[in-house]
Amino acid sequence: MPNITLSIPNDIYRKMKKYSEIKWSEVARKAIVDYLNRLEEGKTEFTTEEILKKLGKNFKKSLDELEPDKAIEGYRKMCDTEWRRLSTIRTN
Repeated sequence: MPNITLSIPNDIYRKMKKYSEIKWSEVARKAIVDYLNRLEEGKTEFTTEEILKKLGKNFKKSLDELEPDKAIEGYRKMCDTEWRRLSTIRTN
């Protein structure tokens, strides 16, 4: 079986070290297989419900408590970032 190297931020690595009983390579392998299955099914995007489920209840609670002005500001930043990302993608 081929091997790959995966780079992760230091803070994530420290958190992972706390759970040394978990086979992190298996977690990564499962995530890759799941994502490939989604791609092969033609599902390259996640629904809002899927994203919120992955982020957890605490995130949803903090999102519900977010002030409207802050939400609008965050949305505009996200749109700007996505526009910059898409405008720099090379096409053949």
